[in-house]
Amino acid sequence: MERHGKIGATSYSKIPSMFDHRIRNSSIIKSNYHLEHEYQRKGAVNLFAAFDTRSGHVYAAVASRKRQVEFIAFLKQLDREVAGKVTTIHVVLDNVSAHKGKQVQAWLVEHPRFVLHFLPTHCSWMNQVEQFFSILQRKRLRFSDFADAATLKERLLAFVAEWNRDAHPFNWSTQSVSKVMAKCHSPSSPAA
Repeated sequence: MERHGKIGATSYSKIPSMFDHRIRNSSIIKSNYHLEHEYQRKGAVNLFAAFDTRSGHVYAAVASRKRQVEFIAFLKQLDREVAGKVTTIHVVLDNVSAHKGKQVQAWLVEHPRFVLHFLPTHCSWMNQVEQFFSILQRKRLRFSDFADAATLKERLLAFVAEWNRDAHPFNWSTQSVSKVMAKCHSPSSPAA
């Protein structure tokens, strides 16, 4: 249901500081100057996302923390954005404590159209939003070249908007599910 994104940026420090990129003799550069790669953590954000398995539409929110408060805010967003004619919203989740707390349980009592389903450990592949996260990772997060958390948030939400313009469901065939299940039950598959 949610994904935690780390932000990193790269910079290059020059030692000594008088290093000038206009120096053309590479032997001088190699012998007298050292170029370092530095990783600078610029913060982190949490992407809360829900995938409509019928249409492929993604509902998303980005928060700086991942607690019950932020999860409830996302559920409220879903409640506003999903048409009122939809009487039951099934939400498939992993077993993070923010999904199971007392505040969440109290909110669910007041909003009976939400039904939460918790996946068994090591079964995240069963949640179709994970396929969306995989696509997001490959297309937008492969290189963490974000200046700050605000830039990452913008890119995440821009990708969701881009996805939703051409939204499509993931079609699992009986054959593809059977293949996955066979791998899960195969004696040659590594133990989880």
